[in-house]
Amino acid sequence: MKNILTLLDEVMENRKNNINSDNKSYIALLYQKGLDSILKKIAEESGEVIMASKDASYNSQNTDKITYEVADLWFHSLILMHYHGLSSQDILQELERREGKSGIIEKLERENK
Repeated sequence: MKNILTLLDEVMENRKNNINSDNKSYIALLYQKGLDSILKKIAEESGEVIMASKDASYNSQNTDKITYEVADLWFHSLILMHYHGLSSQDILQELERREGKSGIIEKLERENK
């Protein structure tokens, strides 16, 4: 059984490769509109994550909205990754590379490159 990230990768690649088909999907439409539309959507979703988090800080019962909005942000970030020929596996590999390494040290290493 495939995990959800693998399934999403397959769907996004399929939509990216079929943006001109008659069966229009939301993902295909974003690819058709291009990078600026994808980036605009990510900015919008990022703002919604921020607002959901602020709302939850006032009402600790309201954390479901954070999950919902972060899922939207992840989804649109995956669209962006596929736009650039990357996938969820690239993100997972990067996170594995960082595992066990201090974030402070990792940042210093990036700055010194």
